[in-house]
Order: sequence, then C-alpha cells, then structure tokens
Amino acid sequence: MKRAALYCRVSTVDQHPETQLLDLRQFAAQRGLQIVETYTDHGVSGTKARRPALDKVMEDARRHRFDVLIVWSCERLARSTKHLLQVLDELNGFGIQFVSQREAIDTDGALGRAIIVIVSAIAELERSLIVERVRAGMRRAKLEGRRIGRAPLQVNRALLLRDRARGLSLNQLAGTHRISKASVCRVLKEEREAVSRGFARPPPLLMSLKRLPPQFRWSSSCPEYNSLGDSF
Repeated sequence: MKRAALYCRVSTVDQHPETQLLDLRQFAAQRGLQIVETYTDHGVSGTKARRPALDKVMEDARRHRFDVLIVWSCERLARSTKHLLQVLDELNGFGIQFVSQREAIDTDGALGRAIIVIVSAIAELERSLIVERVRAGMRRAKLEGRRIGRAPLQVNRALLLRDRARGLSLNQLAGTHRISKASVCRVLKEEREAVSRGFARPPPLLMSLKRLPPQFRWSSSCPEYNSLGDSF
C-alpha cells in the first residue's frame, strides 16, 4: 500500500481547510492509499512560493516519507506556472507521485504531466485577468473621486496625547479612544517625528510628556516610539 500525504491551503483565516481535507481523505480511501501525514497552510496566499506547510512537504518528500502527494486542486499548490512546474520537477526528482483530485490529474503518466502544464497556465491566466479587472475598477473609482483603501483614522490626537501624559497605558488608550493598540503606537510615533522635524519648541501639551514618570516613558509593546519626553 502506497503512503499518501495530503496538502491543503486556504488564503484567509476565515476559510476552513477541513472542507478540502474531507474530500481528500475520501479520495485516498477510494484509491486504497494510506494517509501518513497532512499538511495545511492556513491563511497563506498562493502567490507566496515559501509557505511553512509546503516547505515541510518538500523536506519530507526529499526524505521519502511518503509516496504520493494529493492536493484538492493545482491552484492550492501554486498560482503560477513557474512555481508549479518547479514543485513538480522536485517531486519527480524525489520519486514522488503527484495527484490533483479536482482536475483528475496524476503525474504517474506522461499525459498527466502534460495536462498539468496546460491547467496551470490557464489558472495563471485567470488570476492575471482578475488582477487586471480589479485595477481597472480602482482606476475608475479614482476618476469618480471615490477613496480607495482604508478610511483615515478618526481620533482626537490632542486628547490622546493628554491621556498619555496622564499616565494611561497603550491598552487603556486603545480602549478609551476605540482604536487599535497599533494605531495608538502610530499616532505617538507620528507626533514624535513631527516634533523632531519642525518644531523649534514643542507645544505645551507635548512638553507635559517630559514630566511623565519613568514607568510611562517606555513601552516594550511600542519600541519604535520609546518616549516622547526623552526627545525634548
């Protein structure tokens, strides 16, 4: 009985890899294959050639820990023809059989290897067309005066700095102003850079930060900011 490894990938953390794994397990059982390992890349884009689970697949294939690699679809393995062919060449060099359930492709024969090239080229073309449509839509939206991307941060910066001067922690600032902790760090960093670039004398509100107790001048969770007080 041949040893089989299952590989699945989902692009976002909201998607469930179990949807693919259920079909792959049934497929392996129908073919009489013994599943010895399952590899999952959860929330990883297919455009990335280096992925934790895929790297582990290639490492185990090199050590010949399985005989057959089964994927739900070719585009789960790679989005570009170049990357897919590179992976297949390495698997072929290791003597590992590749099977794609959705396309019914098996590299055990010459016909299967030829179909792999055709299918991967079509998948790459489809992705390129999607990218072009998205870019065209973004260009049209800009011409119509609509904003592209995330809305600007709505926060009272002066009030946030005053609360920081009062000794509030980063987590407390985030909760009080209803923004993320990363946004708090970004606001503090921008204020520090603004002071270092142009102000001959910092505004009184910022000067009050110099009088912060030492325990509030440094935050390990916001290392790029360090302390506003130390920069005056």
